[in-house]
Amino acid sequence: MKADADHRPVPSHRLLAVQVRAVLLGYWRIPLFAIFTIGLPVMFFAFFGLPRLHQAITGHVTVGAYILASLGAYAVSNVLVYNVGIGQAQARARKLDLLQRASPLPGWIAIAATMVGGLVLASLSLVTLLMVGAVSGVALPLGHWLLLVVALLYGATPMLGLGLTIGYIGSSGNLAPALASLIYLPMAFASGILVPLSQLPSVVRSIAPYLPLYQVGQLGWNAVGAANEPAPQAVLWTAVWAAILGAAAVYAYRRDQRRKFA
Repeated sequence: MKADADHRPVPSHRLLAVQVRAVLLGYWRIPLFAIFTIGLPVMFFAFFGLPRLHQAITGHVTVGAYILASLGAYAVSNVLVYNVGIGQAQARARKLDLLQRASPLPGWIAIAATMVGGLVLASLSLVTLLMVGAVSGVALPLGHWLLLVVALLYGATPMLGLGLTIGYIGSSGNLAPALASLIYLPMAFASGILVPLSQLPSVVRSIAPYLPLYQVGQLGWNAVGAANEPAPQAVLWTAVWAAILGAAAVYAYRRDQRRKFA
């Protein structure tokens, strides 16, 4: 006897699409945090990029293009650490993970939707910044604009692991914002995406190449022709960091599940 069509299991891709929509609606219904996250890189660009927009650094690379790539790295990574990490911690504080556990929704669908929603918001933040840069007068070939988007979104994938780790590592939602700032902000400065590497102390410059955000910056700077290392090297190191921080996120998630449900 064939099962009733109304009782067939819902395909995973449809569940994922519905859950991603729910995540994005959550951002839409509490817009202040998302607007602040998107608007902050634009504000930094207006303060630091516009006054020296067409000043040359080396050859054809301008200050405007360099700062735009740097703040693009900041924009995508900031979303994935703060919006994803703090959002996940706050959801756990509201016991939404317990509600999800009692529902038929698979756990991996909920986590995947959080990741996809974060990447969508990161893409929106990046594209908004690049549009402001283009309108302001940053001149890049079309292929370089597209490369900048792809490179920075790929480069920020380790930050997705970091955000999820922060979201699951604490026992309360109040810990996540402090932990995110304690880890992310010093790393952002030490990586050279907020302050040029040449202006950092020598000890910080020696540490910078081993930080995941440094590789995000290198991928962005490669797209505008101002990198310190070859693109394949940055791509490889980004994959290594994505694996390390992804494993940390998996460990933090499983530890949280064991603590609650074992």
